[in-house]
Amino acid sequence: QLIPLIGFISVGLGSAVLYLLRLALYSPDVSWDRKNNPEPWNKLSPTDQYKFLAVSTDYKSLKKDRPNF
Repeated sequence: QLIPLIGFISVGLGSAVLYLLRLALYSPDVSWDRKNNPEPWNKLSPTDQYKFLAVSTDYKSLKKDRPNF
């Protein structure tokens, strides 16, 4: 009777770990290499989608409204 419970808990923990790895590797707010890429958020174009789920945002129609550094 404990096998389904252990299965659900392991699936939940596994998905949480995978989501944290996704945030650590693909988020523009995280900088692992400060020497070669000190500000990774400046290299994003306005059409890059970095959010996991954007319901009402069409990234293809956005314009760049910040200067290049």
